[in-house]
Amino acid sequence: MTTTTDQLAARTWDDGLTQQDVAAVRAGSPLTHCVTNYVAAPLTANVLLAVGAVPAMVSTIEEVGGFAAAASGVLLNVGTITTESANVFIQAAAAAYRAGTPWVLDPVAVGAGLRLRDRVATELLEHKPTIIRGNGSEILGLAGAAVGGKGPDSTATSDDALPVAVALARETGAVVAISGVTDFVTDGKTTVAVPGGHVLMTKVTGVGCSLGGLIAAFAGVIGDPLRAAASASALLATAGERAARTARGTGSFAVALLDELSTLGAP
Repeated sequence: MTTTTDQLAARTWDDGLTQQDVAAVRAGSPLTHCVTNYVAAPLTANVLLAVGAVPAMVSTIEEVGGFAAAASGVLLNVGTITTESANVFIQAAAAAYRAGTPWVLDPVAVGAGLRLRDRVATELLEHKPTIIRGNGSEILGLAGAAVGGKGPDSTATSDDALPVAVALARETGAVVAISGVTDFVTDGKTTVAVPGGHVLMTKVTGVGCSLGGLIAAFAGVIGDPLRAAASASALLATAGERAARTARGTGSFAVALLDELSTLGAP
């Protein structure tokens, strides 16, 4: 599949829309079901609470299906996947798809040559994720375009991955959000750029993963998945920039990030 220059042309996301969408999330208090990795779970839950969402970290095989169907939005993050949890992800994705619950796939470290997560991520695509969120290497790996990445860290930029992301969005019907120095969000037709953020966001475990939860919360309230992913990305980037102004290091940055998220757009 070819991608033209016009298809890759990205407009910068509108901050005014982000403000509207943050207000909608705070008013809607979406129940956000996260089947995520244990390293990122606490920060993800606190990020969701900071924006007014209601986090739930249900991960038992007996409960994930029912919870995914009842939630406003679902995050499936394969960061610490195990042989036992693989079927949990499949069950949750299938239930969300059947129920029409918007769900986000975060293919952590997919494409780095790890067979279990690569296989499960491919199976998850069969259950039609609403949004796919990853770094450049993960998006390339999920699309089968390259093998790389250093675990959860990217060796490809968001610019590198953008043409493949556009093609992946067209093939799957999902919105694809690529994290990087500039984030890009595309549905295969429209592409938006979300600048901002700070390098400290890459130095605190779970910040990228928490963006997946944030996107799921926004998708549970905002009917347009591209808008939901772009507004969530813009909110986190703005909070990261502001938090870095007062942080003395990575520890204080993590606290400041939550403070900024809890006050941005708050009434």
